[in-house]
Parts: sequence; C-alpha cells; structure tokens
Amino acid sequence: MDIIHSAAALRERLRREPNNVFVPTMGNLHEGHIELIRIAKPRAACTVVSIFVNRLQFGPREDFDRYPRTLSVDAARLQEVGVDVVFAPDEHEIYPEPQTFVVEPSDLQHILEGAHRPGHFRGVATVVLKLFNLVWPHSAIFGKKDYQQYLVLRDMVKQFALPIEIIPAETVRASDGLALSSRNAYLTPEERAEAPRLYRVLREGQRQLREGAHDYQRVELEAMAELAHNGWRPDYIAVRRQADLQPPSNGDSDLVILAAARIGRTRLIDNVEVTR
Repeated sequence: MDIIHSAAALRERLRREPNNVFVPTMGNLHEGHIELIRIAKPRAACTVVSIFVNRLQFGPREDFDRYPRTLSVDAARLQEVGVDVVFAPDEHEIYPEPQTFVVEPSDLQHILEGAHRPGHFRGVATVVLKLFNLVWPHSAIFGKKDYQQYLVLRDMVKQFALPIEIIPAETVRASDGLALSSRNAYLTPEERAEAPRLYRVLREGQRQLREGAHDYQRVELEAMAELAHNGWRPDYIAVRRQADLQPPSNGDSDLVILAAARIGRTRLIDNVEVTR
C-alpha cells in the first residue's frame, strides 16, 4: 500500500493504474468506511482512499479543529483490507491558494442539511470535484447515511458529464441501530445509550408510512416530539421523495425520512428509506 501526500506524486502513481475506484473520506475510519472499501475493491484493479478534513464544508462554529485526525491508525486499517493507494494531503496541497472557484450545487443545497449548514454542500462538491480530477476514478462509493450529500454528488457528476459512476452504499449500524459515524466518539456514555432513539423514531415513521399514512407533517411532528421529550434538540425530521428530496404527493411511492438532531453537544444525522 502506498501512502501519498502530494498531488503530483498521486498523479504519477496513478498513471500506471487506468482502472481505479475511489472512496473519499475525512479519516477517523470506522466499520462503515471499511464497508465502503469492501464494496469498492471488486470493482477495479486499484482502490484509492483519500483522507482529508475539508475546511470548506465546515461552518464557522462547527468542529473542524476538533474533528479526529488519526492517520496512522487509519492507514493500518486500510492496509489490512487491501487498499492500494491512500491519498492523505495537507490543506496547502489541496488549497495552495484561496479557493475562489467553487462548485455551486442546485437548490438542493439550501434545504434540510443545507438550511442548517449554509455553504456545506458547496464545500463538499468543490473538494470532491477536485479529488475526482486528481484520482480520475471510473467509480466512487458514497454512504447513504449522508443521503443529501449522495444526491448532490450524483447530480454534480451527471450535470458535468463526468465519466464516473456514483455508487451508493447502505448505512452501517451498531447492533443497537445507531448509524456509525466518526462523530459518535463525541458522545458521553449516557448520550451513547440514548443515541439509538434517533433510529427508532425513524423506524416508527417508516412503519406508519408503509401502513398507508399520508399525513406527512403529523409523522414528522410526532417524531420530533418524541426526541424533544427525551432531551434532544431536533433540527428537522422530514418525509421527502427519494429522487430529489422534495415534499411528496400522495402518489409517490419511493420516500425517505431524514433527520438531524443534537444530543448534548453532538449533532447526529440519519435516514430510512420507505417504498410502498
């Protein structure tokens, strides 16, 4: 396994790897990331993983400075699962000068996560496009826990006619249902015991929709009230169409319930799909 820190060295290494698949990460890897790599490996001769904490996608009061950076541990895990190339640049390597050209996503960037984290998806799309231009993969794997991010990047690739297949991967969960996330490490023991409630309220909403509920606002409000009653601060719980995250009409059959809520100082996101 090669660990590469510069864009020039990455390009040189990949010149002899015309068939590669890409998994972008911010590091602090958990089993969810490893599952993305397991999905990636059979798809190409060379598996490339990036580790880069991208300042552009963090808001001014978010956790950029305290986000866990664990390169040596991550590299050991990646070697165990057979990754071929790890690209771990520093900030100056990705942004050698102020990034004045950016990717401006569609109006999808302004709802749900985008409404609570202005500029987040602009930062995500900009760095991912830059990484795509460095790696030139034929496919890239993204987890569906970040459902809105997946749709933004899927649409970016389509509209820029990039020759890259965006492959979604199902959310990996702990045995109690909590979606795996690097930010779970911020939870206190008491908060960690409470955290699976987020998935439970989503599953309850999923059950109601499968049984024919069409009062989407009631489903949303009941779920938010359940969280608030147990000490959470919900940002949103929303029933939307899977295709574009717009509010559904009664004829829509492929739905997703998305949630973001704070427990203590930690903000968790999750979602469940519903097909009926």
